[in-house]
Amino acid sequence: MHSTNTQSETAVFDQHSGRADLGAELRALLRLAIPVALSEIGWMTMSIVDVIMVGKLGPAAIGAVGLGNAIYYAPAIFGIGLLLGLDTMVSRAWGARDFDQCHRWLAQAMYIALAFTPLLMLFIVVARLLFTASGVDPLVREYTRSYVAILNWGTFPLLVYGGFRRYLQGVALVRPVTFALISANLVNLAGNWIFIYGKFGMPTLGVSGSAVSTVVSRIYMAAVLVYVAWRHERGRGHPLFAHWPAPDWQRIRALLDLGVPAAFQIILEMAAFGAATIMASHLDPVALATHEIALSCAAYTFMVPLGISAAAAVAVGHAIGAGNPARARRAGWMAVGLGVGFMGLAALGFLLVPRPIIEIYSRDRQILATGMRILTIVAAFQIFDGCQTVATGALRGLGETRFPMLTNFAGYWLFGLPLGAAMCFQLKWGLPGLWIGLTVALIAIALLLLRRWYAASLHCLRQPESGREDNVMV
Repeated sequence: MHSTNTQSETAVFDQHSGRADLGAELRALLRLAIPVALSEIGWMTMSIVDVIMVGKLGPAAIGAVGLGNAIYYAPAIFGIGLLLGLDTMVSRAWGARDFDQCHRWLAQAMYIALAFTPLLMLFIVVARLLFTASGVDPLVREYTRSYVAILNWGTFPLLVYGGFRRYLQGVALVRPVTFALISANLVNLAGNWIFIYGKFGMPTLGVSGSAVSTVVSRIYMAAVLVYVAWRHERGRGHPLFAHWPAPDWQRIRALLDLGVPAAFQIILEMAAFGAATIMASHLDPVALATHEIALSCAAYTFMVPLGISAAAAVAVGHAIGAGNPARARRAGWMAVGLGVGFMGLAALGFLLVPRPIIEIYSRDRQILATGMRILTIVAAFQIFDGCQTVATGALRGLGETRFPMLTNFAGYWLFGLPLGAAMCFQLKWGLPGLWIGLTVALIAIALLLLRRWYAASLHCLRQPESGREDNVMV
């Protein structure tokens, strides 16, 4: 975590000025992608730990944590999405070796986090009241309201973590991010045990204790990354907090021009799968359970290309900042290749050993039979899911976030979901029809985003000056 240990990380794509050393560039990309992918898996694991730890409290507790997470994380992740413009701006400034600009972009992102935190917290309060107003079991309602009310206090630390994570990734310092998330899982596990069940003299808080533990973990994650950034920059002779910039409305607007579409793109995709879950709930319980298992499997494999996507954004930004669009194009295509390679292996796993995968979740015969069919469909879209995810990151490195947002809206909401609903209910195909609709949407989105990346990176190659900050594609 010290600055002396990060030389290999901070020399990511600036070593090759002549003939491209593809092997070195690929290794550099992997040094970014692997830790970030592990971080994404760690992020997903944290919510699963919460559900497992409250399991002994009964079905109402499990339901409350699941409902509470659904209420809280959509707006919270939207807030994190607002800061995704840091991928573009910080990585470009770092590629140009302009460390002062890196700091300035981080400062403006923190002002955005500070301004949006009250709005997000208010939205979460309203959502909590609306979603638990009626039609919810009274005990689940009570648990959910207290759980979300406590969880809400971790919103600002979560945004600070999100901003500093993007900053550190932008300057190619990714291992501390992985350390923060893995160790935060341990903090969360211990906190759950202490606060849920009243250990070491603490009161027994039950479901609320899980929320307390999560908030403590969020504060811990933010503190670790702030400390790492401060320590690293002090070692480089560029003190992070020595001259903290005042709000710069032009920079804030530039970040929001990138971040708002990126945030909406994430929400559109989350909402699409949420809508699919609502549709599946109108089928029988076996279909709904199978749907949830398939979602969980797809979500786990998705974490790896999501990490590669973040690495692609940084690698492309570094190359553009260094004035080397050819290297940016290579980095983007190599990242797409990595995503395709991993998701191809995941698809083979779903095709060759579907039964053992389903049995991790359930041994019910009906679920096994339906689940094996659905995993075949999940396997069919793995490569396309990897393509669209990584291409989104590569485009973000070029400063392009609106096209992925519009593509996700059209692919899911105008095409895939209506098609899936028609096949599910009108053609009586049931759950397979719903998942075929999602698959068709992902194929369409992937092809459109790959075409956009091809054209945008080619345009960048022909316009070398397009890497300057005032020519960001927004």
